[in-house]
Amino acid sequence: MRNAAILGYGAVPVGIYQRVKDGSDPPLEHELAVRVVLDAVRMAGLRKEDLNGVVVAHPGDHTKQGYFHTFLTAYLGLTSRSTVVQVLGNGMTAGLAFDEGLRLVRGGETDCVVVIAAHFESGTPTADHLNFSIRLTGDVDFQSIFGAVPIAWYAMSARRYMHEHSVSRAQIAEVAVKNRRQAALNPLAQYRTPVTLDEVLAQRMIVEPLGLLEVPGRADGAVALVITSEELAQKSGRPHVLVRSRGFYHEGEHQIPDRHTDMTDYQSIRIATKTALERANIGLDDVDVFQIYAPCTIVEVMATESMGLFPRGKGWAAAADGRSAFDGSRPVNTSGGLLSRGHPPEATPLYDVVEACIQVLGLAGERQVPNARVGMTVSELGNYNAAIAHILEGRP
Repeated sequence: MRNAAILGYGAVPVGIYQRVKDGSDPPLEHELAVRVVLDAVRMAGLRKEDLNGVVVAHPGDHTKQGYFHTFLTAYLGLTSRSTVVQVLGNGMTAGLAFDEGLRLVRGGETDCVVVIAAHFESGTPTADHLNFSIRLTGDVDFQSIFGAVPIAWYAMSARRYMHEHSVSRAQIAEVAVKNRRQAALNPLAQYRTPVTLDEVLAQRMIVEPLGLLEVPGRADGAVALVITSEELAQKSGRPHVLVRSRGFYHEGEHQIPDRHTDMTDYQSIRIATKTALERANIGLDDVDVFQIYAPCTIVEVMATESMGLFPRGKGWAAAADGRSAFDGSRPVNTSGGLLSRGHPPEATPLYDVVEACIQVLGLAGERQVPNARVGMTVSELGNYNAAIAHILEGRP
């Protein structure tokens, strides 16, 4: 297996694209997708004829355009002898699309593939979105009939974590303050106005003990990556990002487990990240920046603890004392994360890859992690019952 590299990327700012106020027609998913593909190809210094493979993250079940991957390929005017495929995997959807693009290049199927994610949430009525989410949660013949939605999983974990470690909601909420501060420096972020801890705690409850600013908002977005062989990236003479390794683990559970598990520990992220580090022959201390799929404040706390970044029961303190800030010792979610950068679910993992690329290439401006060269991205499937991790190294 040969090495693969990210030679180009493109992304629109996360936001609300389906609600326009000037009476014009809102853009469609494929229109934003074309924009980011053009940006990624331009950055890579390639032509569309160089692309031989299209991997598309599923655009969400509420999109109007069926067979989105073949439609988008035709709209872009691309042909492929490699593959044209659409990938679905809940919150891991774009992470798996990235992984498939890497597999095609590493296995020699093609020297160049484009990976695309476009997901619109803002046009879906809230009731429809919730009804669909309920059917994804647990067993439709048992758990789903009680109306639990994904945020409720995390709220239960937050309550248990607070009980076991004698931690307050205010202490966990520091994560929201930290991430908003970082998003304020990110032009791709949906929410860029800094907030105080008092402002976070004053918001209405969504699922107790998580308030409005402790859970992700609705969002739209689009991202594209151009993945090439390492040889092609080197020949280009352009800055690129080498993909050093990947790790994956699925613990054999669907969303809410039907057996006893520790509600404050994520086994899947611990094993997946450990595997990625071992395959790259490095340790946690060799990673300069971490982009972690964390829809809520408590998820960032528990995920970083499970990875070993911070001791069990102490992950919350890293946000308060600055250790997980972009200029701290363990920078986490320098983009602002899902809470503030924004969370168009099926596209989110590619946004995290873009942020990791920006950091390890030294292009993050005011939020730049000093001397960052190695990054890790993680995305998850459901209630962190599975995780996929990638190690990226910048070649400026």
